[in-house]
Amino acid sequence: MADFDPVTKAVVPAAGLGTRFLPATKATPKEMLPIVDKPAIQYVVEEAVSAGLLDVLMVTGKNKRSIEDHFDRAIELEDVLEAKGDDERLSQVREPADLATLHYVRQGEPRGLGHAVLCAKQHVGRNPFACLLGDDLIDPRDELLKRMIEVRATHGGSVIALMEVPREQVSLYGCAAIEATAEDDVVRVTDLVEKPPAEEAPSNWAIIGRYVIDPAVFEVLENTPPGRGGEIQLTDALRTLAGRGVEEGGPVHGVLFRGRRYDTGNKLDYLRTVVQFAADRPDLAPEFMPWLKDFLASR
Repeated sequence: MADFDPVTKAVVPAAGLGTRFLPATKATPKEMLPIVDKPAIQYVVEEAVSAGLLDVLMVTGKNKRSIEDHFDRAIELEDVLEAKGDDERLSQVREPADLATLHYVRQGEPRGLGHAVLCAKQHVGRNPFACLLGDDLIDPRDELLKRMIEVRATHGGSVIALMEVPREQVSLYGCAAIEATAEDDVVRVTDLVEKPPAEEAPSNWAIIGRYVIDPAVFEVLENTPPGRGGEIQLTDALRTLAGRGVEEGGPVHGVLFRGRRYDTGNKLDYLRTVVQFAADRPDLAPEFMPWLKDFLASR
């Protein structure tokens, strides 16, 4: 097996405006909206840490200061909880600050996911890195990111997470043209298209928000013109890398994910996610589920 550099860093783009959730996101970052009682972005950082990535860079923007505050110590609050002897809540408050080494860089203007990733160049350097989008939450029982890092260690290049979606939904995603490999859950990516019309999509395998990326992507992004929506698209840069050999930062492989994914990118899916998480909570489900069944029966 080739000796590829290990993946040790994670990049979490969190600079979006969250317009789908206005007016709630006028002053509160979308990433800080709670999934029951924990902000969505904390689940993302926990996933990176679970995969062994303890160096996490947040790409933030204006009005995102509360993200930094959440992952910092809250001494006054901790003192109050400690004085009350509330050890459970004290542990919950301290947990975010102890998860990983967090770094922050600002994306000055919203110019697309590709530009957000490019903002990580100085921090990442010449190292491969994982990129996790906050709109997608992956169930911790499904170790997708660990598997992607394994694939990178075997094949080099970049690795994207692919999930099969109904044909009528492919226009909401980037999607991939793929070729089978000797591994059932791994494919070679031969082409990528950002949000194509259903009739033009190369497959119904959609890119979801998990990437393991070769540092060659930075040079490509610097030379990638704005694409769909006038933004610099990460999909376009990965398409370029898919046509390269290992010595030039390619190729691109995909991991076919058939596990549990929760979408928080729009209001309806966000509500579904909150209900699913609540239904899985042993402290909430015994009372919540009977109430939910009665509520639905009464509609």
